[in-house]
Amino acid sequence: MLQDEILYSIALRATPNIGDVYFMKLIEAAGSAKEAWHLSKKVLKEIRGFGPKIIKDIGNDDFLKFAEKEMIFCEKNNIKIKLKHQNQLPKLLSQCEDAPAIIYQKGEFNENLIPISIVGTRNSTLYGKNFIEELLELLKNKNVLVVSGLALGTDGCAHTEALKNNISTVGVLAHGLHILYPSQHKKLSQEMIEKGGALITEFNSTDKPDREHFLQRNRVVAGFSGVTIVVETAYGGGSMSTVSYANQYNREVFALPGKITDKYSQGCNLIISQNKAKIINKPQDILDELGLNEEKNNIPNLFEPKTIKLNKEVQPIYDCIAQNKQISLDDLSEKLQIPPFKLLPILLDLELKSYIKALSGKQYCI
Repeated sequence: MLQDEILYSIALRATPNIGDVYFMKLIEAAGSAKEAWHLSKKVLKEIRGFGPKIIKDIGNDDFLKFAEKEMIFCEKNNIKIKLKHQNQLPKLLSQCEDAPAIIYQKGEFNENLIPISIVGTRNSTLYGKNFIEELLELLKNKNVLVVSGLALGTDGCAHTEALKNNISTVGVLAHGLHILYPSQHKKLSQEMIEKGGALITEFNSTDKPDREHFLQRNRVVAGFSGVTIVVETAYGGGSMSTVSYANQYNREVFALPGKITDKYSQGCNLIISQNKAKIINKPQDILDELGLNEEKNNIPNLFEPKTIKLNKEVQPIYDCIAQNKQISLDDLSEKLQIPPFKLLPILLDLELKSYIKALSGKQYCI
């Protein structure tokens, strides 16, 4: 009976020292979680790699009682419980040896869609946001599913832009479904569920968003999809662990390059130089990889000026530069009455997209 198998799976996975890999070894040895739970200590010791410390709490009723409470919580909150050994995990994720033994899922998504994982820094810049906007606009009506970690910055931008383009999106959480972290994304998460997406997690309702949980979460983000896109990340950013997992799973990784002086492009530049990721020259590279680029020759390059969408804040700055053969940062600041420190990030973004040129002595021209 499936309900029994869920019950014993939760109890077994909650048992100290029984991680996802050991869980699957027990399933292989016993045939089911229920049978594994009732194995004698003598039989358990005969399983390769299982010593006294690991088998100590298997069969402890306290964990079975916890599992009962967890199932009641899930039922009350419309949370589905999916088991790896019952072939209930997303297809690509189930192929990973260290995939979660249990996935808790709130919401429903179409598993026939093509999953694409998008990751990056919490301190995303205009450069990264513009790329995500353009990419997801191109992926509209392409039957894709955007997967990310629902964190602030890049993750939130990916989920938001997906919804804007009617693309279903899945958030992989680093905690149980009894809370939502960060709380700023509560409304976003609800909209994701309402519009054909879901929240998934390997953590139960007692698990908080601890630091180590985010690293665990990253392997699920990497394993969920055939393609992982790194938009922006510093050298030590969490996205670097996602790249390591994706490489380990033999999945394709793409990274958006940037200036060597830009902190949140340095990680991307590094993994490109180490051949851990393919360079993104234009958003269409992703469509090509997925075989979705029907108008390959008609789509402009990411870095061509005509792809830049100037807003009310940026347009006067560009116009002022265009009206001069070249102009210094100080003169630009004086004419526009905008402090240099506010101008610099905008100028840098325009320069990265080849809309303006930076000359020596903080001079700019078209």
